[in-house]
Amino acid sequence: MNIGQAARACGVSAKMIRHYESLGLLPPVRRTEAGYRQYDAATLHTLRFIRRARELGFPIEEIRALLQLWSDPSRTSAEVKRIALQHVADLQQRIDAMQAMKRSLEQLAAHCHGDGRPDCPILDDLAQTPAPAPRP
Repeated sequence: MNIGQAARACGVSAKMIRHYESLGLLPPVRRTEAGYRQYDAATLHTLRFIRRARELGFPIEEIRALLQLWSDPSRTSAEVKRIALQHVADLQQRIDAMQAMKRSLEQLAAHCHGDGRPDCPILDDLAQTPAPAPRP
């Protein structure tokens, strides 16, 4: 099947397929005499794997590692689990940081009158010069 058909079958764009190929996540695909890419069932399966990993937020390097483990029959599930749990920890760290941002913004908004006055604690806070980070 051609790249457009593969894209539709896997729920990714043709542009993303070419991107994954350029990153080496997909093996080189067979081409017609005219140079058109031809995708087989195994490549489509790999594309679906990549799409699902991206949906779960795995970065490209972790997807690369997972693809290598997926294709290695001598892999251990412990390594796969380690990658997944590290990703969970990274996600939690990002969630915590976003929740802290949300709380700060809610607090600032609560102190803003939101009326016709020009003074605004939100803008005041944004304009503050942060203190330099302490040196180790």
